[in-house]
Amino acid sequence: MTRPDNRQPHELRPITFTPGYTQWAEGSVLAACGQTQVLCNVTVENQLPPWLRGAKPPQGWLTAEYAMLPRSTHQRTPREQRWPKGRTQEISRLVGRSLRMALDLAQLGERTLIVDCDVLQADGGTRTAAINGSWVAVQLALRPLVAAGIVPETVFRHQIAAISAGILDNTSLLDLAYAEDAAADVDINLVMTGSGQIVEIQGTAEHAPIPRADLDSLIDLAASGISQILSFQLQTLNEFTTKPL
Repeated sequence: MTRPDNRQPHELRPITFTPGYTQWAEGSVLAACGQTQVLCNVTVENQLPPWLRGAKPPQGWLTAEYAMLPRSTHQRTPREQRWPKGRTQEISRLVGRSLRMALDLAQLGERTLIVDCDVLQADGGTRTAAINGSWVAVQLALRPLVAAGIVPETVFRHQIAAISAGILDNTSLLDLAYAEDAAADVDINLVMTGSGQIVEIQGTAEHAPIPRADLDSLIDLAASGISQILSFQLQTLNEFTTKPL
């Protein structure tokens, strides 16, 4: 089949991570995947949420918030001013769970990392782009603390990356754009570590149950894409000079 952007079924969209995108956040990355753009900012606070204060043994915390700007889609989406929608909450929790897996929170000290993922432009894969960009932003936010000996380098536990895959017209596709995602018979989002371990799988068969062999094939396809994203993340970190404390 011919994809809207003429990619091969196993091809990723062009991926870029632009570090230091905003001036004031301790860690900031603009993650772009095709036409999807997500701004990932990390704030480091030297305090804990009330329910963690005085915990024995002490540990730090990471929380994430995800939102779509009003004109990130073809039509204006109203701001979620009173409370976030169910989808927004679900994605925020997914990003937070994934990034907490990446860190040893016990070594973070009495600090909270707040990760803000704002979708500037959406064309499918916003949650996976948020995870991919936020992992880099967390690394950048903690680099100065590690360099100063305030936080041990072993606070970094896993590299984390994510991608989508799906089946459309009996063809398995990697990294679904919105038009493909909306029409797919099956779609999954996969989050994995740099060592190939699975952090989370989200998946749905829209019209008919999916055979186990097809699901295994989709996971393998997604894993192949994640391996490429992991390389892009590390390349970004290697090429960027972190601002000092």
